[in-house]
Amino acid sequence: MTQHFDIVVIGGGPAGLNAARAAAQAGATVAQIDDNPRAGGQVWRQGPAYPPQAALQALLAALQSQQNFTYWPSTRVIAPLGAQALLLESAEHGGVSITYDRLILATGARERLLPFPGWTLPGVTGAGALQALIKGGMPVRDERIVIAGSGPLLMAALATAREAGARVIAVVEQASAAEVARFGVSLLREPAKLRQAISLTRGFVGLRYWTGSIVSEARGAQRVQQVTIRRGEREVTLDCDRVACGFGLLPNVTLAQALGCAINDAGEIVIDDGQRTSLERVYAAGECTGVGGAELAGAEGEIAGLVASGAASTQRAALAALVAQRARWRGFGARVAASFALGVAARTPPADATLLCRCEDVSVGEVRRCADWRDAKLQTRCGMGPCQGRICGAAASLYFGWPAAAARPPFSPAQIGTLMSAAEPPTAAP
Repeated sequence: MTQHFDIVVIGGGPAGLNAARAAAQAGATVAQIDDNPRAGGQVWRQGPAYPPQAALQALLAALQSQQNFTYWPSTRVIAPLGAQALLLESAEHGGVSITYDRLILATGARERLLPFPGWTLPGVTGAGALQALIKGGMPVRDERIVIAGSGPLLMAALATAREAGARVIAVVEQASAAEVARFGVSLLREPAKLRQAISLTRGFVGLRYWTGSIVSEARGAQRVQQVTIRRGEREVTLDCDRVACGFGLLPNVTLAQALGCAINDAGEIVIDDGQRTSLERVYAAGECTGVGGAELAGAEGEIAGLVASGAASTQRAALAALVAQRARWRGFGARVAASFALGVAARTPPADATLLCRCEDVSVGEVRRCADWRDAKLQTRCGMGPCQGRICGAAASLYFGWPAAAARPPFSPAQIGTLMSAAEPPTAAP
């Protein structure tokens, strides 16, 4: 049986929740599809010891009061089904299809992982992944952790690890000291962000904060035990129990690409002032349209919800205030991107023997010999594993200048019954 909604929102982070609230309060029937078991996305991720933050609580309370709102957690979009329909797989509902009048994509961003020798050892994760694991209940008390990569996400991972009792012995930032200092000065324009940065880092008391540095190798027997950091012309080796290394965020545009939405050279969904994509009836908001933080995502989501529901014409004052907020936080996002742009060291491929594709055990050297991404897939099976090139494709794009890899449906492993249901003629709910 196919269910129909006025508006379907894909994603349960700040953008998706604000979009759903605005649309539901305008009277539309709204379904929110979230692949996480709890709402909040990465920014407001909940866990056993991490109850909802105040901002998330307020949004959830507003949504729960709406009779026209439906929330589907632990649900993934498997594939688009022709015009205005999606095939889903849900922990509660199994394989199911839904149809919509308007679709809002709030699919967020994923962490950029770049390979180095030893990056496949147990205990090596992304910086954002470390946050998610800790909030999901993974114990790290008294573990020695090195956090590396680039951008503000390192600070968030630092605060989460410290709060959980870990010993963060170093934060390794690839951006130069001058760029980091310039970004710090720019925070004077946003006092709330400056206070947040000081709170997260505690002024870097009790740890090494190395700029212009990058992880060159991780070593260990059964799991990571040491990490070597390249600092200019010299290398420093630290004993550790865990390494968390992430180089910023990349917009999640898999569904948008499959639908046919225009994507710009930065890999972001192209939108207009009303958050409309290049496709009629499809909107996008949040970090899938450009990484800029929770405040920007929330403003974009609310704009998308108002416009998609038709309420924008009756709430012009609110819309104007949201547009001003969007401009402000887009400026902040641009400053972050400029300050933490990947330098030469991060953009240089590691040694040829280093694994690039972890799913199919394909090395950097094997991929380097290929003409382009398609050739790499044909010759080496790079990108043919479960992640469909989301990790290795992004690295290959950075190293070799190839266009970013695009995943094909089904976007995630799915049950045979779910895939078979896609061939059944839809039956609308009464």
